[in-house]
Amino acid sequence: MSVAYHPSVPPIRPADLSELHVIVPVRALDDGKQRLSPVLGEQQRAWLVAGLLERTLEVLRAWGRAAAIHVVSPDPAVMPLARSGGARPILQADEGLNEGLVAARTIAISEGATAILILPADLPVLEADALESLVDAADAALAAGAGRSVVVVAPADARSGTNGLLLSPPDAIAPGFGPASLERHLRAADAAGASTQLVVDAALGFDLDTPDDLTLLGPERLAKLMRPSPPRASTAR
Repeated sequence: MSVAYHPSVPPIRPADLSELHVIVPVRALDDGKQRLSPVLGEQQRAWLVAGLLERTLEVLRAWGRAAAIHVVSPDPAVMPLARSGGARPILQADEGLNEGLVAARTIAISEGATAILILPADLPVLEADALESLVDAADAALAAGAGRSVVVVAPADARSGTNGLLLSPPDAIAPGFGPASLERHLRAADAAGASTQLVVDAALGFDLDTPDDLTLLGPERLAKLMRPSPPRASTAR
C-alpha cells in the first residue's frame, strides 16, 4: 500500500502583540542624508544622523511599550550610539537596508518577539503618542483579523514611502523599504491575507530628506538635533 507523502508545513503563528520589539535601521554616519549635501557638509550630516538616532531612542525609551530595541547598521560607529541609548546594536555584514532588517528580525524572533515595529531614525518630531497610534491600529487589526497576521503601515508625507511598519508575526511580510515602498508593503499585506491598517500621523509622516524638510523643521529644532562629535567606531556587535 502506498502512503502519500506530505511535506511538513510550519504551523501558522497567530498575530500576538504581547512581545513587541522595535528595529531601527541606520545608514553609515559619514554617508547618510546625501540629499542634504547642498546645505549641510559631511560632518554636519553625520552629526544630524547621530542626533536623530539619539532622539528616536529617547522617545522609544519614554514610550515604554517595546520589550526590546534593536539598532541595525553597517557602520561600526553607530554601535556605541545604540548601546548608550539603551538599544541592542546589530552590525550587519552588508549595506543593504532590507537585508539588515531581515537580519535584525531574525535576532528579534530568536529573542521571543511576537511582533516587530520597523521605525526609521530620521523622524524629528516623533512622539510617544504617534507610536501609541500604531499599537492602537494593530489592536484594531488584531480584533478584526480573526487570527490573520497583522500589518500596520505609516506612510511618509510624500505618500510613496513608509515611515513605520508594524508586523505580527514578525515575518508576516518581507520588509520592502526603498522607492514606492508604501505600495509594495500594502500589496504584500494583501497577498498575505493580512489584517491591515494604515496610520496617517504627522509625527510619523515627517522625515528629514531634503533641504525643504530642514526649512520646515526650523533652525532651532535642527540645532538641538546636531550632535557635535559622534563616538569612535567600535567593532562590537
